[in-house]
Amino acid sequence: MLLFLEAIKPSEIILILVIVLIFFGGRKIPELMRGLGQGIKEFKDASKGGNEKDNSGKEVDDTKDQLK
Repeated sequence: MLLFLEAIKPSEIILILVIVLIFFGGRKIPELMRGLGQGIKEFKDASKGGNEKDNSGKEVDDTKDQLK
């Protein structure tokens, strides 16, 4: 599935990282990674379904209210 990753050499990965650093700048990268992490977390939570957190941080099971 990810066979193309075997063809990438470490020097090419370093070059890609340097280009990203130049393109986005050092201050913007942590913000981008934080946003990416939050997006992945929200996607996982949404794919689980059923349990959601209310404003107090407690999990609320909304599957009881759904009709079958």
